[in-house]
Amino acid sequence: MEYGYARVSTREQNEDRQMIALQAWGIAPDRIYLDKQSGKDFHRPQYRKLLRKLKRGDSLVIKSIDRLGRDYAEIQEQWRIITKEKKVAIVVLDMPLLDTRESRDLIGTLIADIVLQLLSYVAQTEREMIRQRQAEGIAAAKARGVKFGRAPLEIPAEFDVVYASWMRQELSGRGAAAKLGVSPRTFSRWAEERKNAPSFRMETESGDE
Repeated sequence: MEYGYARVSTREQNEDRQMIALQAWGIAPDRIYLDKQSGKDFHRPQYRKLLRKLKRGDSLVIKSIDRLGRDYAEIQEQWRIITKEKKVAIVVLDMPLLDTRESRDLIGTLIADIVLQLLSYVAQTEREMIRQRQAEGIAAAKARGVKFGRAPLEIPAEFDVVYASWMRQELSGRGAAAKLGVSPRTFSRWAEERKNAPSFRMETESGDE
């Protein structure tokens, strides 16, 4: 039995290219397992389900080698589990040399192992280079004064009235935040800023006298 596996990041949402390639190979849609996972989350429930489904003599078809893992070690480990433990063949569509079906002779298997080592290394190196370029780009932008993240919300004019009601315990923190149309966390931060403001401390001190 032949199965297909596709994986995309939730940021990409472009599984069509993989799905088309797998179906063109002849795999029925109901035998294709798809995971949409971010780079940080690699639990891949559909992949785990697929591993349980695979039996000795089956074949797993993927579009590219990096669908198996995020880095060199992960790709190597999943390849070992599938081919050595599960006794399942792997076909990588983007690299015909990576084909471990029984029709392969000893030389073909050796070539596949060498190519796997090389492509796994390239996949990890490319990933690390992307991260490095992103970090360098962010550092350069910060050096130019570019600000990242959301701009802080300005405290609205009606904050003082709502804050006073909150201080008199006429409003809960959640209620005060709702009146201002912000989250409780934002209101709490604003309240802390107002409490620590010099003008607030002076008014409190004079009031205590």
